[in-house]
Amino acid sequence: MTIENFNIAPIFAEPIYRADISDSITDKHVEYIQNLEMNRNQSNLISKNLYIFEEPELIEIKNVVQEALDFYAAEVMGINQQLYVTQSWSLINNPGVGMHTHSHSNSVVSGSLYYCEMPVPIAGMIFDRHRTYQQIDLTPSSEKRSIYNTSMNLIAPKKGEVILFSSSLQHNVEPNTSSQDRYSIAFNAFIKGKLGNFRDVSELILE
Repeated sequence: MTIENFNIAPIFAEPIYRADISDSITDKHVEYIQNLEMNRNQSNLISKNLYIFEEPELIEIKNVVQEALDFYAAEVMGINQQLYVTQSWSLINNPGVGMHTHSHSNSVVSGSLYYCEMPVPIAGMIFDRHRTYQQIDLTPSSEKRSIYNTSMNLIAPKKGEVILFSSSLQHNVEPNTSSQDRYSIAFNAFIKGKLGNFRDVSELILE
């Protein structure tokens, strides 16, 4: 017997929010960020200041990132609580440098902001659906890869783009194969507001 009547449907999805906020980023912003003091961070460079959105020079960018987080909370997550930026930092990947696979602790939503020109070829972000050790590794054939079985997805960032995603998603950055530095900002966001229910003795108020 050959089964001819069947259907395949995705029942869960991981949202990746992408928005162009280039109109809110000025040359003055770019100059300020690129002149931040940097420290060595394994293979790449990370800003000494890990709360850069708290600097008055970046208030306009912080405000538009908050607008994106407000939309993500209300329309993507569908929650009444508010997301707000906790830590924020600048990154530089020099030629030949990528970023190891990682996820973000003590955070609900994480983001990347590409505030200036991207080097060509673009080093993309790779998202990995595997969050923990896999006892059985079943790798699909390359010609059979689909949204149902692929373990990784790649996003090629664009200048002026902010990308939001679940902090639990493992991700890494491809090596920068260009001759120019790859600049970006990363940030985490947590929630504030009331969770749970008073009568169920599960209420938690985060401020």
